[in-house]
Amino acid sequence: MTDFIFFLRRFISAPGRVGSVIPSSRFLAERMLKEVNWEKTKAIVELGPGTGVFTKEILEKKRPATSFFAVERDPQFRRILQARFPPLRIYEEAGQLSKYLRELDLPAINVIVSGLPFAVFPPELRTAILDEVDKVLAPDGIFITFQYSLQMRAELKERFRKVKIGFTPLNIPPAFIYTCYK
Repeated sequence: MTDFIFFLRRFISAPGRVGSVIPSSRFLAERMLKEVNWEKTKAIVELGPGTGVFTKEILEKKRPATSFFAVERDPQFRRILQARFPPLRIYEEAGQLSKYLRELDLPAINVIVSGLPFAVFPPELRTAILDEVDKVLAPDGIFITFQYSLQMRAELKERFRKVKIGFTPLNIPPAFIYTCYK
């Protein structure tokens, strides 16, 4: 089954958990990861990796000593990720990032890359996840996410000292990229 068909089925069966009918493009992945300083990054987390478009890019670019784990709630996506990236550690709840850092004995995360569909989350879930992002992100860390609208702009600008917004039409649908600096 292709990733497109798999995504479409997951979107139809769980529209509040899967934010798109197709996986993100490699163009979006490249644009999102453009601001990452791979030499200085000691720990990376990916939230909502889906079928692993960003995961693949991160694994190719990160240094061998850099810690990396993913957080994916959907059990079917987790199975795909585990089959494609066997050594990848995958957790289930983005609202428990602090707990995972303690388990892994990591002081903080330098880069958080998110494919979570914040626009479809209830406000209390979105707030809980962003609170965890704020807790675990290193003082000079960056949070990078994409959305299909500018709905998150005000909330992210309140939480971060600097927010850069980019756009890529080379994704279906086209996406806004938020690069947020703590």
